[in-house]
Amino acid sequence: MRRLALTFLLLLIAAPPVQAQIFRRAPASAEPVRPPPPGTPPAEAEIWPFPPPDPKAWWDEKRPAPPEAADPLGGRRLSGGARLVPIDSGIDPSTYRLWGLTPLQWQILRGGEMILEAWVRPARSVRQSVVRIIVRRDGKAFVEARAGLACCEAGIARRIGFDAELPAGEAEKFLALRALPLWSSPRDIRVSQGPDLAEDVCVDGTDYDLTLVVPGHSRSLRRSCDIAAIGQAADVLEPMLQAALGHDPRFDVIFPGGGSFAAAKDAYRDLLAHGGALKPDPHGRAQPPGVQPGPDEPAVTPPAPPPAARPSPPGSGGARSSGR
Repeated sequence: MRRLALTFLLLLIAAPPVQAQIFRRAPASAEPVRPPPPGTPPAEAEIWPFPPPDPKAWWDEKRPAPPEAADPLGGRRLSGGARLVPIDSGIDPSTYRLWGLTPLQWQILRGGEMILEAWVRPARSVRQSVVRIIVRRDGKAFVEARAGLACCEAGIARRIGFDAELPAGEAEKFLALRALPLWSSPRDIRVSQGPDLAEDVCVDGTDYDLTLVVPGHSRSLRRSCDIAAIGQAADVLEPMLQAALGHDPRFDVIFPGGGSFAAAKDAYRDLLAHGGALKPDPHGRAQPPGVQPGPDEPAVTPPAPPPAARPSPPGSGGARSSGR
């Protein structure tokens, strides 16, 4: 019996393709799809012969909720009497939406949470990028990053982006950055070289706009062009950019140095060692009223309210009599 079974199996294996398909049915001849009728709208012609979707469903059907990393602070509501943290980074909510990010002005933070954000704008390129770090009170940390060409089109051309949760332990590293002296420094600075250093003329470089948001207040800084000025913020910029690398090669290629700011740190240390300093830029934009100024940064006095208008006599309507 075993010999018969073995012989039968050998015959099946050695059978030519025609014999092996003896039980296979020939496919039925399919009729060619007729072209859409004349006058069919392009959107319907593209999916012909399938029927067009219900237009009302576009607005009424539920959309899938975004993943946690895309909106780590989503679904929150302000408690009674609470207000959103004022942000004065110079970036409008509409700009965030162009980049596919929740506006920083709309974020609600609880105790022990923070947001770090950095915009990177090269002086001689329209290729910009933004990195946002979010730390929640449950110990989780997230990175949101975008890059694209911010010029010459209605939107952000070639925009790429990703949202990801960071490995365990990253939250503590970023929370420690809140206590850096950087956040008490002037918003805009100029480099004052030491007596034995020549003044530099900056004609090229990169602007870095940094914002720290914690419950109740925020702080925005700009460090641009001069490598020593950027070196003051390197302890914040370096871990932020390094956290954003490794998720998308198209983002990584923008930073060939791997997010290292070693040269900027050395330039800042060298500046201080030769008696130089970073001083407030007299032409820089001041912080909004209510923000604690940094060293040597003049406090902003809110404008006085306009004097109350004198009430008009009843029946006058505020108009001058015509004498009639």
